[in-house]
Amino acid sequence: MATFNSYRDASLARSADEFAAPTAVQSRMNRAAPIRTNCAWRRGFTLLELAVVMFLMGLIMMIALPYFGSLKPAQMRSESRRLASRANYLYQEAGAQKVLIRLTFDLDHNGYFVTRLDPFALRPVFMPEGGPAGVRVLMPVGIRIRDVWVEGIGAVKRGQISTQFYPSGYVDATVLHLADDHGEVFTIAFDPFTGHVSISNRDLAPPRRGAFG
Repeated sequence: MATFNSYRDASLARSADEFAAPTAVQSRMNRAAPIRTNCAWRRGFTLLELAVVMFLMGLIMMIALPYFGSLKPAQMRSESRRLASRANYLYQEAGAQKVLIRLTFDLDHNGYFVTRLDPFALRPVFMPEGGPAGVRVLMPVGIRIRDVWVEGIGAVKRGQISTQFYPSGYVDATVLHLADDHGEVFTIAFDPFTGHVSISNRDLAPPRRGAFG
């Protein structure tokens, strides 16, 4: 009887092992399935998905390019107004403070700066202007001071040239041109009697000799 029972117990154990084996294999397969799926996802996009992405990128660039093209004229207009505001302030300041103020254009370094001369000082010399009006200005990349014309001096394209604001309420007649890499030109002109600064988005020549007087 003991031998029969031992044989029966061994048979039952083998049956349990055989039943459990497929279950364990299936469990391992179920755990491995997501890993295989993730590996397939990592292989990349399909050709259709890439085509859709390229189409959307092209559409966005087609819509955005006109706005990128208009940035430079907007920058030139902004720099022109900045210079006009500075010149108007200097005109008023020279008359109010009874000093001689000089606005110097440095074409080699593509910028401008301000100095002043106190005519009542013991040793009058031009000194850097203080405050916000004395901050040296450099043109942004892609925009340059092409040339500057000052009455009595003429036009220059290199080096430095200065426009002076007098305590009597007069400024040297001045015409300068800002240009960008695309050939756009702005003309900025100082009226000697009123100090008014005009801005035009055209390439205008300086006035003829004696046009202001």
